[in-house]
Formats: sequence, C-alpha cells, structure tokens
Amino acid sequence: MNAPATQILDARGLNCPLPILRTKKALSELGTGETLAVISTDPGSLKDMHAFCKQTGHDLVSSSSNQGEFEFLIRKA
Repeated sequence: MNAPATQILDARGLNCPLPILRTKKALSELGTGETLAVISTDPGSLKDMHAFCKQTGHDLVSSSSNQGEFEFLIRKA
C-alpha cells in the first residue's frame, strides 16, 4: 500500500460478491476522505473494485496484485 489506511479490510478467502459487500459496509463506517485498504484473493475483485468505485464515486487510489493477493486503497467520497 502506498499510504497508511484509516482501516484495513481482510477479505482473503471470500468469493464474489462478499469482498464488495464487506467493502461497502466498511466504507459506510468511515468519514469522507478516510481510506480503506482491502486485501482480497478473489481474482474477480480486480474488475469489481474498479466498477464499484466508478459507480459509487469513491476514489480508487491504488490497486496491485502480488502472488494471488489483490490490494486496493480506496478513499471515501
């Protein structure tokens, strides 16, 4: 992750749609401008997180993958 996140969501081992649902719930508990780091092992989360952020207006600050784990940093709009 590039910057320290306000909160970290470990969604490893969860399959679609759970990573997105947990991300949505975690973001609802954050204030505007705070960040959520999400770690997922679901390959579908790459496409899903981009679409989720575009649809909801949240800022996908960064995304990366490393050995089957996908990391996202999302700033709440």
